[in-house]
Amino acid sequence: MNSALATALLLLLGSLGAALSQTWQHWCTLLVVLGLGLGVLRRCCGLSRPSLGLISLFLALVIARSGLAAEPRPHPLDPSHWIPVKGPAVEVTLQGRLLNDGRLRDGRCRALLEVNHLDGARRRGRTELTVDPCQQPLHRGYWLEVTGALRRPRPAAHPLLRGGAERLLARGSWSQIRSASVRVLRQSWTPLADGRRRIAEAFTTAAGPARGGLLAALVLGSAQVDLMADLREAFRVAGLSHALAASGFHLSVLLGTTLAATRSGPSALRIGAGGSAMGLFLALAGAQPSVVRAVLMGAAALLIREGGQRSRPLGVLVLTLLLMLLMHPAWARSVGFQLSAAATAGLVVSAAPLEQWLCTHGPGWLRPLAPALSVPIAALAWTLPLQLLHFGSTPLYALVSNLLAAPLLAPLTLSAMALALLVLVAPAPITAFVLPWLIWPVQQLAGVLIVLVHWISGWPWAQLLTGRPQPLVVLALALALIPWWLPALRRWRCHAVPLALLAVVVQGWVQCSDDLIRVEQWGRQWLVLRHRGRAALLSSHGDGLSCHVARQLGAGLGHARFDWVAVMDPVAMDQSGCWSPLAHTVLAEQQGQLPLRSGQTLTSAGLGLRVTGARGRHLQVQVGQRLLALRRRDLLIPRGELAWVGRGAEH
Repeated sequence: MNSALATALLLLLGSLGAALSQTWQHWCTLLVVLGLGLGVLRRCCGLSRPSLGLISLFLALVIARSGLAAEPRPHPLDPSHWIPVKGPAVEVTLQGRLLNDGRLRDGRCRALLEVNHLDGARRRGRTELTVDPCQQPLHRGYWLEVTGALRRPRPAAHPLLRGGAERLLARGSWSQIRSASVRVLRQSWTPLADGRRRIAEAFTTAAGPARGGLLAALVLGSAQVDLMADLREAFRVAGLSHALAASGFHLSVLLGTTLAATRSGPSALRIGAGGSAMGLFLALAGAQPSVVRAVLMGAAALLIREGGQRSRPLGVLVLTLLLMLLMHPAWARSVGFQLSAAATAGLVVSAAPLEQWLCTHGPGWLRPLAPALSVPIAALAWTLPLQLLHFGSTPLYALVSNLLAAPLLAPLTLSAMALALLVLVAPAPITAFVLPWLIWPVQQLAGVLIVLVHWISGWPWAQLLTGRPQPLVVLALALALIPWWLPALRRWRCHAVPLALLAVVVQGWVQCSDDLIRVEQWGRQWLVLRHRGRAALLSSHGDGLSCHVARQLGAGLGHARFDWVAVMDPVAMDQSGCWSPLAHTVLAEQQGQLPLRSGQTLTSAGLGLRVTGARGRHLQVQVGQRLLALRRRDLLIPRGELAWVGRGAEH
């Protein structure tokens, strides 16, 4: 057990190190993590030096391979090489095949295109295609000819925002092309994509966009389904995002039902039926990291079980993660891979000891709930550092929501999978007639789950917004939590408390300090004022995109709501439903309020905005004891004109 435990812990720490460091500090972080992990494990688990050396060497090779793939480079024939380094976008004609369905957003379709030819010459690579306006559906497998402006995607203007360059880098693309129309050359045979589309459309037509989308996500995963944004957000705030992502839970329901139905048959039948179920699940959900991990672990456990041996879940997990990183090193940077690995490790290592502790030391009324409580607690505890690192927040009622939703998720998942199989095998006329009748009780149950999720996500302080901490703060918190995760290290728990307190104090100091954050992108500007844990916002535009970015900035900085928001856009836009929930006070022309005039102020404790000048052309911003002067038309401080005035001036 000690050897497997050491390997699992080192692998998880190495994945955390890869997640924490994506610059030149990558190797330093990995060396620190491996050194600390080896030292602690050698002292607490009693591993011999040869065992530690072998483990560390093997993990170093795997993580080094992942590190080398951490910054992928475009292929020599990639279309991005034909874009001028400086200057406008270049007009080209591309031919290629769509790698996914083009989803319609605001009249535009966007999809990933595998390029085959560029201006008649053979090329190899990927680009993101945007068709505006989108007049026909774009499906995976279409071979298209596109003429438009090819350009490089813009990087994010701030680390809290995800720009096009970062988003496309994860998909292996370094360019974008926009066109008003496309020409379909031919269509490849795509049975898997057609099957997924048929399931999603049948469920949505029969049960509506919310309930039907939820049922489709339980079968295909949210990555394959165009789920409603408010429903996806409600599941995230309630701590039930894992229910929408295809993962081990969905496979365990399917595989458990399959093995139960064939338990009286021979071993070959059970292996065949279980393998077919896992193959169907992988085909429908796609080769996502969480799905691949679940299938590999399920296959290994099935073969070991049917072979008459007793499986060791921790060893199976470690072997699975190592194989995945060897096959696809870039998965080390995938948020889905990291969360899946951490949650599964928590279930394997900590769930059973936690259940035993609750049964032994818990109050009498809590002991019957020990099996149901131990699983979500273990998964939440192991994924907490990654949630804070990537999202800057964690759901506070995740334990309650998992307990209440558990009786609904298993029957819903199994029923949705059975209905999906009917949609795939039955002729379309029969499906159109039978499905509305069969799906009616299932969609009622899905409606109950949706109401429950929206109810919990609306509770006060439904999520704890901490702001995205620095990587070293997350690393310190993870190291402090390890003795609480692993029973073998329980004697180190008291020594780890100061490290955890240090991480909390550092992040609290950052959140309560005064700060001025400037962001400029897409011709829009945002100015965030922060003082003692509170914040206010100025925005140059009032459209939906500006409001969406403002919401991202607030959540990433750890502010549930701003004290006030001033929208300086002279063009009235009907976006009050977006801006109003962001702040206690919103001053915007599109909400029927007059703009600030000369001499008027908008203030809260330590944060203020004052219009100065005869014609109101200048603004004076207050952050704590400091005042900043800037031009109203620029909103952002031009380079070289940063000037604090008044008490406590620093520049």
